Amino acid sequence: MFVGLLLVSLIVAGRLANHYRNNAITYKEQRDTVTHRLTLANATITDMTKRQRDVAALDEKYTKELADAKAENDALRDDVAAGRRRLYVNATCPAVPTGKSTSTARMDNAASPR
Repeated sequence: MFVGLLLVSLIVAGRLANHYRNNAITYKEQRDTVTHRLTLANATITDMTKRQRDVAALDEKYTKELADAKAENDALRDDVAAGRRRLYVNATCPAVPTGKSTSTARMDNAASPR
């Protein structure tokens, strides 16, 4: 009877040890999976933060360029209006066809603007 009780105790102890071992393996796998996901999430956050900084830098650069161009245009417009600079327009007029009357072609007066 003592041997039977000892044998049953060993079987129960073995089953308990196997149960806890399986639980430990399962929890380790879950931990490794979650750790991997966390690493991926952190890498994604880092990448998105870097991209956001790059976009902000580009936005700042182009906003500054636009403001500088507007300021230059305003300064040139003011200089032309004040007479400090002259404005040259490079334009060509269509040639008058030869063999036709040299009188100016006229159109009838159109209706007044509405």
